[in-house]
Amino acid sequence: MSDHTESVKLGEIIREFDLEILRKGPDCENIPLRTVDVNRPGLPLAGFFEHFDTNRLLLIGLTESTYVNGMDSQRRRESFDRLLSYPVPALILTRGLDPAPECMAMAEKHDRTVLRTKIQTSEFMSALISSLYNRLAPQITRSGVMMEIYGEGVLFQGESGVGKSEVAIELIQRGHRLVADDAVEIQLTNHRTLQASAPELIQGYMELRGIGVVDVSRLLGMCAIKMTQQIDLVINLEPWDDNAVYDRFGLESAFTEIMGIKIPAVTIPVKPGRNLASIVEVAAMNNRNRKMGHNAALELSNRMDRHFQTIEEGGK
Repeated sequence: MSDHTESVKLGEIIREFDLEILRKGPDCENIPLRTVDVNRPGLPLAGFFEHFDTNRLLLIGLTESTYVNGMDSQRRRESFDRLLSYPVPALILTRGLDPAPECMAMAEKHDRTVLRTKIQTSEFMSALISSLYNRLAPQITRSGVMMEIYGEGVLFQGESGVGKSEVAIELIQRGHRLVADDAVEIQLTNHRTLQASAPELIQGYMELRGIGVVDVSRLLGMCAIKMTQQIDLVINLEPWDDNAVYDRFGLESAFTEIMGIKIPAVTIPVKPGRNLASIVEVAAMNNRNRKMGHNAALELSNRMDRHFQTIEEGGK
């Protein structure tokens, strides 16, 4: 995995995983972590440092501990001396393992941070990488409205004034939940999905033309708000154009690409008299239906093909 320009402080990781501090390095709480990978330093402990990344956290589990415990004291001291001479953010022992005296002595010599967790190595490593990835993941901000509708994450896009917030407020009154209005923060997760949330400053607020800014949670209750939601469908709202040709069957699947991820997309024309909230609900349910393997347009097309084929064969 590649490095990121963003960073997370070591102190945040210590608190998240309730890590025991065996030794504090200088200003260890504020040490920046900029990579999502970690090092299990089996080869470096054996003296091989080619491609050794000093930006990664070091993780010592049962395998590494058993290996160094098989060394004599002098060799252990030399191994940890070489390892901790590099400016690593911290060394973490898993499974509640006790550090070798030589490890602590060299941590003291080079002024490194040593931490410990009781969690199994593989479990902790997986959780740690996932946490780092989600904290350091690429992120963009898009204009739009994000909602959860029947469990589907729906991102509304369209020009200013087309009615995105108005549709959203009606959907909220029908029991669906708002994630973000106006600005939507989108993060690429380690599962190659897109997670949407609202910027902290405007979380829970909506702007309705003619009324102004409203606090959705106070007006409609906390159940009307959701903090984060995966994006499953993009709905483009656009003013009705009498000269445009709109898709009537849905045989052709359309997608919108965000951060390299293709998301199913539909375009809904807006004009007075259309119940957009109901149409959006159907779009969300239809998208869910398609994910379950049911495509109504394709099924109807196949049925019509079979019907006309029967007629044609009967006429022969």
